[in-house]
Amino acid sequence: MGVIEWGAVLPLASLGDDITGFLDSVGKFFDSIGQLQFGPLLIALASFGIYLTLRSRAFYNVLRAAYPTERIQFRRIWGAYVAAYGFNNVVPARGGDVIKLFLTRTSIPNSSYPAVAAAFFVEGVFDLTMGVFILTFAFTQGVFPKPPDFSKLNAFDLSLLASHPRFTLFLLTALALAGLAGFAILSRRVKAFWARVRQGLTILWDRRRYMREVFLVQFLGWLFRFTAFWFMLEAFNVGGSVKNVLLVLGVNAVAAVVPFTPGGAGVQQAFLVKVFAGTASGATIAAYSVGQQLAIAFFSLGLGFIALVTIFKFRSFKEVIHAGRESRAAEQAAQGAVVDEARREPAPDTRPRRRPAPADLFTDEDLDFEPVTRRQPPAPGARGRRGRRR
Repeated sequence: MGVIEWGAVLPLASLGDDITGFLDSVGKFFDSIGQLQFGPLLIALASFGIYLTLRSRAFYNVLRAAYPTERIQFRRIWGAYVAAYGFNNVVPARGGDVIKLFLTRTSIPNSSYPAVAAAFFVEGVFDLTMGVFILTFAFTQGVFPKPPDFSKLNAFDLSLLASHPRFTLFLLTALALAGLAGFAILSRRVKAFWARVRQGLTILWDRRRYMREVFLVQFLGWLFRFTAFWFMLEAFNVGGSVKNVLLVLGVNAVAAVVPFTPGGAGVQQAFLVKVFAGTASGATIAAYSVGQQLAIAFFSLGLGFIALVTIFKFRSFKEVIHAGRESRAAEQAAQGAVVDEARREPAPDTRPRRRPAPADLFTDEDLDFEPVTRRQPPAPGARGRRGRRR
């Protein structure tokens, strides 16, 4: 067996180029900060805040359909949503979703983690629909990189996956096996688990209500997101247009598929520089690629931190994660105690029992009888002797 060369497995050169390119873009951003238009920037951030509020409202409607008898406060769902979004912009692999799951679970009485987690996927129906439309438009404009060209971009995660198809296949296989292992672990209580999952997806069975309370609300929020990126392009002197905004949204859709870096940093910079190469100067595009991400990250992180302090009374994101782990451990301990108690209970007697006779068929006189003794048979030859005597 040959020695495995780690350089053939991980594109370290691409990682170095990714970090260097990002730092270079940060430098260009601070160099051009004097040319930043703060009026459009404020409009962009306000529109983005409205977008997050409408998205949280759609999520609130999903939860209200799943728990129609429980009292749910919208401000707590809004706080959980914006806190998770802000945290996702500073940690990789969508770690903020853990915060969202815990805060939402504690905001709804008698709720369960499987049902709340399933409600996350209801939002994905709209995102998938719009993602297909946006990416179709982006790939037909002639400026968006094709998947085979992803390995040529200075983005570590995309270069890793595109340049090493065997590693990508291994990663997908490992994720599939992990999903099957999780299903096997839950198979002992699979009926109760899937019942809770279906509870979180309740609103999907009512298509009219879903379209009215979720899809249309998300679409309205998407329009404000569209507006936010339009004014963000104006603020950094790139130029707002329908085409440019849809290209930016297409870049965000690709970055969301590989969330290995906080907020898709690196992927967005590499794509934006490639997509807008002929629209503005390289320094302007580099400043925009970093500036719009920093602006949204700091805005959403600050908004999320305010929600944690004022609504949930937490002083840091770390405290929320610690409380979530304690809550999950306590819930698992309680479930284990219930299972142990059920095991200690004696098993019910399932043997068939004789059906008692109806009381009106017999009376006390009928049942009052003397025992009948069995008559002994005569000895052999006795009957013959009596016959000869006669």
